[in-house]
Amino acid sequence: MKTEFLKLRIFILIFLVFSSCENEENKDVKVFDLVCEYLKDPIGIDTEKPRFRWKIATEDKNVHQVAYEMYIGTDSIAVSEGEGNIWQSGTVRDSVNLAVYDGPSLNPFTKYFWRIKVLDQDNAVSATSEVASFETGIMNEEWKGSWITDLNDIDLKPAPYFRKEIDITKEVTKATAYITAAGLFELHINGDKIGNNRLDPTYTRFDKRNLYVTHDVTKQIQEEDEIALGVILGNGWYNHQSTAVWNFHEAEWRNRPRFLMNLKIQYRDGTSEDIVTDSDWKTATGPITFNSIYTAEHYNANLEQTDWNSSDFEDSAWKNAIETEAPSDNIVAQSLHPVRNTEEIKPVSVQKVSDTKYIFDLGRNISGVSKIKLKGEPNTELRITHAEQLDSMGAIDMSNINVHYRPMDDSDPFQTDIFTLKGDGEETFMPKFNYKGFQYVEVESNKPIELHKENLTGIFMHSDVPQVGKIKSSNEIINKIWEATNASYLSNLFGYPTDCPQREKNGWTGDAHIAIETGLYNYDGITVYEKWMDDHRDEQQPNGVLPSIIPTWGWGYDWGNGPDWTSTIAIIPWELYQFYGDSRALEENYDNIKLYVDHITEISPSGLTDWGLGDWVPVEDKTPVELTSSIYYYVDANILAKTAKLLGKEEDNRKYSDLAEKIKLAINEKYLNKETGIYGSGFQTELSAPLYWGIVPANQKELVAKNLAAKVIEDEKHINVGLLGSKTILNALSENGYKDLAYEVASRETYPSWGWWIKNGATTLLENWDIGADSDLSRNHIMFGEISAWFFKALGGIFPDHENPGFKNVLLKPKFVKDLDHFEARYEGPYGEILSKWEKLENGVVKYDVVIPPNSTATVFLEGNNIEVDGNKIESKQKAKAFNLKSGEHRILVYL
Repeated sequence: MKTEFLKLRIFILIFLVFSSCENEENKDVKVFDLVCEYLKDPIGIDTEKPRFRWKIATEDKNVHQVAYEMYIGTDSIAVSEGEGNIWQSGTVRDSVNLAVYDGPSLNPFTKYFWRIKVLDQDNAVSATSEVASFETGIMNEEWKGSWITDLNDIDLKPAPYFRKEIDITKEVTKATAYITAAGLFELHINGDKIGNNRLDPTYTRFDKRNLYVTHDVTKQIQEEDEIALGVILGNGWYNHQSTAVWNFHEAEWRNRPRFLMNLKIQYRDGTSEDIVTDSDWKTATGPITFNSIYTAEHYNANLEQTDWNSSDFEDSAWKNAIETEAPSDNIVAQSLHPVRNTEEIKPVSVQKVSDTKYIFDLGRNISGVSKIKLKGEPNTELRITHAEQLDSMGAIDMSNINVHYRPMDDSDPFQTDIFTLKGDGEETFMPKFNYKGFQYVEVESNKPIELHKENLTGIFMHSDVPQVGKIKSSNEIINKIWEATNASYLSNLFGYPTDCPQREKNGWTGDAHIAIETGLYNYDGITVYEKWMDDHRDEQQPNGVLPSIIPTWGWGYDWGNGPDWTSTIAIIPWELYQFYGDSRALEENYDNIKLYVDHITEISPSGLTDWGLGDWVPVEDKTPVELTSSIYYYVDANILAKTAKLLGKEEDNRKYSDLAEKIKLAINEKYLNKETGIYGSGFQTELSAPLYWGIVPANQKELVAKNLAAKVIEDEKHINVGLLGSKTILNALSENGYKDLAYEVASRETYPSWGWWIKNGATTLLENWDIGADSDLSRNHIMFGEISAWFFKALGGIFPDHENPGFKNVLLKPKFVKDLDHFEARYEGPYGEILSKWEKLENGVVKYDVVIPPNSTATVFLEGNNIEVDGNKIESKQKAKAFNLKSGEHRILVYL
């Protein structure tokens, strides 16, 4: 009996010890940076199964997550105490910091709170996060009220204004505005614009899908006698009144802008009220006499109606709104980082040409608008023209960006705002429903004015995605190329990736997939890309064909598309999976990738296809379209096969693996000379694309790489590629034994090169290697932007691990090139900041500093005669050495 009693006491003691461990948190561990659907405390979420992520901070290299528990509830206090009345995940044995909601159906219009508890390798509670939140939107509920507009005239130029007064007689606990528009909108309450978003809602194919935006307006909607609601509508891409070669003015969806709003008000007494759009709203036109997303905005201050959005405004002259049809029956939440004004830029100089003409220079090329403040006589008309360059006489030169504009008359000058002053003191104008690409601003008036640098400000606008990557090197040209690439990337991100912010603003697919790694190494852009993949699904035809620009009204299905361009449908979801470890984009687009690949197979039974644009804007040598398009056909089939395996679709995995192999064999059979190791004519793209994309047989890679290096040397160590080759040339060299040559090409400062642009004053990337070419002369294009990703991959050596995506395990393969003294790359991945920093010391020694985030690991690949890691020598008979690292800071010495 005593023995049994003793055993029971020991058991209880052990239980209490372990229980204590599980409840005692490690004060040196922190769980932070909680996001839902990759947004911080988002509101207006429609996702049925939202995703949650978090990070861990700790100095202890031995701490890593082995499990987590998640609590979700509607009571923040209960959640903070570890209880979720909606869903508790239980203990999930997973070291990945990504959770997907798997509880009961979420209710609309509801704020939920969530918290994460992390268990470490000892099954102890390492840390518990603070409480975060997300709020659902309309979800599957029916919208109340009606879409409204002012009249059905697509040619009417002035923008419509709307207002409605409401009485609030009870104490308000919460007020939320849900608003969607065909076109663009600004929401005002009691005289104030709501939120700092610009150009909402984000552009979609309006007859397929409309986005709504959610604003918490509790502060604005409080117990008062009267509250005024105001909305201004802009044309956006919906009512495209400007005419250009893409014929958006002929879009079948085109109509007068319209909007739908549900304002949900909850009162202290438990009741609620919905204020909706209907014919009781009042409408009139105002000072915005014309607006075009493509060209500019015209504003006549004489037509301003002071306090139109306030409750004491007399609106008897305004007419009732018209209830009208919806552009589509599919309204979904806009869950992405919105477009915002991100930076104000003061001019570096202003040139006074005359009393009526001034030219401002911002000193850098941007996307956005200008804001002007000045005093002038009544009815002074300003023409504010935005350009990227000046001519030889120092005048504004639009010739490089207005080549595709086809105006019907002279009433809509390109990138030229028209502002008419009323003359009652200092006046300010900044467009609401437009953006442009520019460095120079010419202000020309019909009456004398006095302007100085302080009168004008450049406003940089783009999707406000967080920056996650930075590089710094001992070569200032490299630093400036990186800065210029980032400026071009942001200038071309407006809820979808574009080619240029002035001449087109189109979502060219080829430009986007070439720059996808550049985007993801530098910015947390998953919300924008996932939205753009929704656009892809809207645009895909039943036979699988995608257009070359997305979104589109119908242009681009028979020109410019093909696998070399529209491989975005496969490449972008795959890269999102690599960078985030999140397979949702692959899951959502799997059938679409399959449909697309099957269509190419149907029209190209041999395994080769010539459907595409080819190596667009090459320096000189033009690679055959069939070779590059067939390579991308292979890329798509290969991604499809790997995705099928990931999703457990074994039959598809076998089918598309076989197809990928068939395409590869067909390419090599036609284009590879197995004796010489030359593809086609041996151009840079012909050799680098097969190397980079895995087409070259293993026993031929060394020879093909040697031939590529010889070709580059023959081309005087300059690039001789177009768009597709710009993705592959540097990577193929650096990954196949020619890192120094790749760096020489990347850092060139003579034509043709990225450095040549910088030396000639570029602050963004250009569209053509030849600055003086006759066409393709945009000065803010992203299509040659792969070089920024190459800095991270080659010089920094930071790669995602395909077997452990999302940088759960980091691959580090830095190239210590001979002509660079030091290099530093920082990347804030899903687990935290990764640092790869090297510096050359004396006597052939490289000091390599590495930081691996908590809860992740790294595999390091280095070449050196001797390597010391944290003071310990790595033993190997090979010059190339691979070893693993835990999280934390590491000092590595490489003896070359």
